[in-house]
Amino acid sequence: MKESFRDFMWRALHHPQTGYYAARIHTVGRSGDFSTSATLSEDLAEGIARWIVRESAETRVRNVIEIGSGDGSLMAGIIKRLGWWQRRKMRFHIVESSARLREVQQQKLGKRCAGWFASMEEALTHCGGDALLFHNEVMDAFPVRLAEWREGWQEVFVEWQGGTPQEVLEPLLLEKRDVFSALQAPAKNGQRIELMEDVHQWFANWLPQWKRGSMLGIDYGDEFPAVYHRRPKGTLRAYLLHQRLEGGEVYLNAGRQDITYDVNFTDVRRWMKDAGVNEVSYSTQRVLLEQLGVRCDPKMSAAYESFRCVWSRR
Repeated sequence: MKESFRDFMWRALHHPQTGYYAARIHTVGRSGDFSTSATLSEDLAEGIARWIVRESAETRVRNVIEIGSGDGSLMAGIIKRLGWWQRRKMRFHIVESSARLREVQQQKLGKRCAGWFASMEEALTHCGGDALLFHNEVMDAFPVRLAEWREGWQEVFVEWQGGTPQEVLEPLLLEKRDVFSALQAPAKNGQRIELMEDVHQWFANWLPQWKRGSMLGIDYGDEFPAVYHRRPKGTLRAYLLHQRLEGGEVYLNAGRQDITYDVNFTDVRRWMKDAGVNEVSYSTQRVLLEQLGVRCDPKMSAAYESFRCVWSRR
């Protein structure tokens, strides 16, 4: 059997019966396979709570949507920090495609959230297109197409022989090449890159329904070409019980480990601009939190420098 790396990654993470996020994941944090900045510190919850107060006053929008809530820790922290009066004015919603994680979130948050939705289209329809949106470490969970430069860009496919993966390179066939910054210049032989085609399509599906509000997108990554500095094999890796796995190990434990990559924010920022979304700021997570008046935990400063934040408004 032969499949594209993108299809393998989708199957490993999102297959409804055997995928890691769809069926196998129990929790995130110290007892899970990986931690997020929201599970390690309360800084982000404090910052987003302040952001919600500021942006609701600026836009007069009262619906708040978290996209991909993990175990619900971030939303719980935000609601706690908003205080009784602010909580009363807002309506909180979560978009979560994983049935397993929805159960975890509902147990933690209970009636503090107005509703759960499987897609952004459903959530925005419910809110009439007006919402304050935020997502933390969501884009890196989408499957990617994997490409390698060999006197031209080739796509990585996986050929399974008796259960053993063998990578095969084939010509990269891609209609919308101009939306991916990493494809616009030649590279050294062997350089690998991740193409976030599913993220691009995801934004294209629902951004037209978002009529008014603000959005805060947070993820680890950088702009191109810095995102691939000293990374000839790209940024792809897996995590199992907090152990980082690279290379051929990414194909092992399919459905039992997280697979991720660094987000190319040059592409994300351009897609927002092309969709008519106005950028308020682009910064590291540390700078964003300081801008919102949060005194950051010194132990988290190095981690915060690895995260980028895009603050947009419509």
